[in-house]
Amino acid sequence: MLAGYRRAFGLALRGFALRGRAVGPGPGPGLGLWPGLRAVSTSWSPVGAAFDAKQQRGSAPGRETGLFGVPELSCPEGFQEAQDKALQESEQLVQKACSTPPGPEIVKIFDQLSDALCRVADLADFVKIAHPDFAFREAAEEACRNIGTMVEKLNTDVELCQSLRQLLADEVVMNSLDPETRRVAELFMFDFEISGIHLDEEKRKKAVNLNIRILDLCNEFLTGTHLPNKIDKHILPEHIRYNFTAEGNYLQVAGLHADCPDDLVREAAYKIFLYPNAEQLSRLEELLASRNSLAQLVGYDTFAHRALQGTMAKNPETVTQFLEKLSDQLSKRTQKDFEMMTKMKMKLNPQNSKLMPWDHPYYSGVLRAERYNIDPGLYCPFFSLGACMEGLNSLFSQLLGISLYAEQTKRGEVWSEDVRKLAVVHETEGLLGYIYCDFFQRPDKPHQDCHFTVRGGRLRENGEYQLPVVVLMLSLPPSTRNAPTLLSPGMMENLFHEMGHAMHSMLGRTRYQHVTGTRCSTDFAEVPSILMEYFANDYRVVNQFARHYKTGQPLPKNMVSRLCESKKVCAAADMQLQVFYASLDQIYHGKHPLQKSTTEILKETQEKFYGLPYVPNTAWHLRFSHLVGYGAKYYSYLMSRAVASMVWKQCFAQDPFDRAMGERYRREMLAHGGGKEPILMVQGMLQKSPSVEDFVDALVSDLDQDFETFITDS
Repeated sequence: MLAGYRRAFGLALRGFALRGRAVGPGPGPGLGLWPGLRAVSTSWSPVGAAFDAKQQRGSAPGRETGLFGVPELSCPEGFQEAQDKALQESEQLVQKACSTPPGPEIVKIFDQLSDALCRVADLADFVKIAHPDFAFREAAEEACRNIGTMVEKLNTDVELCQSLRQLLADEVVMNSLDPETRRVAELFMFDFEISGIHLDEEKRKKAVNLNIRILDLCNEFLTGTHLPNKIDKHILPEHIRYNFTAEGNYLQVAGLHADCPDDLVREAAYKIFLYPNAEQLSRLEELLASRNSLAQLVGYDTFAHRALQGTMAKNPETVTQFLEKLSDQLSKRTQKDFEMMTKMKMKLNPQNSKLMPWDHPYYSGVLRAERYNIDPGLYCPFFSLGACMEGLNSLFSQLLGISLYAEQTKRGEVWSEDVRKLAVVHETEGLLGYIYCDFFQRPDKPHQDCHFTVRGGRLRENGEYQLPVVVLMLSLPPSTRNAPTLLSPGMMENLFHEMGHAMHSMLGRTRYQHVTGTRCSTDFAEVPSILMEYFANDYRVVNQFARHYKTGQPLPKNMVSRLCESKKVCAAADMQLQVFYASLDQIYHGKHPLQKSTTEILKETQEKFYGLPYVPNTAWHLRFSHLVGYGAKYYSYLMSRAVASMVWKQCFAQDPFDRAMGERYRREMLAHGGGKEPILMVQGMLQKSPSVEDFVDALVSDLDQDFETFITDS
């Protein structure tokens, strides 16, 4: 997933994407021909060995540096110095922009301004949640606040906006700009306008205050989605109490316990964890109302109309059409899935066979395991982390001419000794950028798989290219004395997914950092990562690296086939659940005032788009954390998967190592970031303009079982 982002004054200050956010038009930049590319270093080592080594590697001897090689960040106080430099540079650039006549130089200055702030804000966004030292986290949080204050100031700087507006109004100059520069200028202006820069002073102040309030509400709501609920332990039967954390006379319920085989435990967890919280409900209602007020203040009918500008879908009407058509196509398959789950529940629990929402995840898993004999423990020995990294290295080498090398870090460069630094190197273009791999579990580290942009790529004023820097964060178990880190099939797929984001960042070598890498529309940003899941589930790819860590035996083909087919069991019901979530998100961010309470809307939408009954006195929507980072955009996961499916089937299913197709993929989809309309990138890759029906058909066809595998394993 891409780390959470906020956008202001055209500043894409981005860090996460829950599973989780590229070279302008023309062949020159797209082929990586920027000056300043670096030569291959003799200090790099093979990537696989760096992850399967039994001993942790130390830092290179020599002078200490700061986090990510930023000298100021050798201590928490360095954030103050870094932000002061960024703010001083920003003020100088604002003065320069306001005194520069209309021309391409204006766009360059705006991008420099964006880069100056993002270099601190993006880095701080990561550090504030991932650094093990509280002092670093606190300093990073303060830096984010101070940069945010500067952004709000820029949002209301009429003179700064006027310098850009004069450029856009000069038809002769605009026609002389290359397509990427013209689009970036338009994107900057769009970001001004959605912040209310075109309003009178009183309304501008109102827009600023709404933005600030929305940010506060987002933080408060997000915190509330994760807080546990407590219940008097005597209310629950004694034989299930041990499943929950005890606090005196209370039990703490911190999740849904979806994998627990005991139906009563799952039911209790569902009803307790999702019990309505009045404060959280008030936050959500105010958040939705504030978003709607802001959208209408700046000229949009609804928040969804504002949020979907510049996306593949373009507007909420298209999203609704997509979701309703998909739901119609899924309905019969979903009903069959629910019938299978009901029969399984009846078999295991004859006294209570009615299928409820807390049953879906558990019984779908039971059906997968029973039908295809899937035991993750049988697969883990074949997926050592080092082998998986070598597999990715081999795939990227064949497909894109790219190799991954482990590079030793300097003292102070990383925040934990088990973080690995990878250099991404092209066979002819040289060093493209760096990936910091924060893969292993540690206390207080967030349990989420994420891609963070730390520094975006751009063409600097001196002609050199600013190399992109990203972090991939996973939660893998560490190696032991007797074995390297072993991945379950799900962990392996997640690794491939996040590496898809990383390659997007590395290969999106745009002229402007404002549109670099994953800084593109949300419903396109997940395409490269989801496409990597298709590679991860193809035996021809897996066979290149999956070896038993002790014997060297390759993973048998029938095990890969069974694993892939098992994912299709109850997959229609799983997808239907995602349609429900996406539809709820659209309604919440649609026309206001809402016709009913958010809980009543939840109940109606669940019954229409999901099928399993709403449980009274529960409020799942108050745990829907994606309403913060993906407000009005939750559909993006489904639409991105549809595009990835079409790209896989048309371009890579016949030969996943086709270099010519890999180069086309880079040229048409990875190279542009947000510098080209997303649907145009999809059209370039598929050589056609996909319709809503094409998106739906692609998703539904993925649910069809492979007849040969099904018969063999039956």
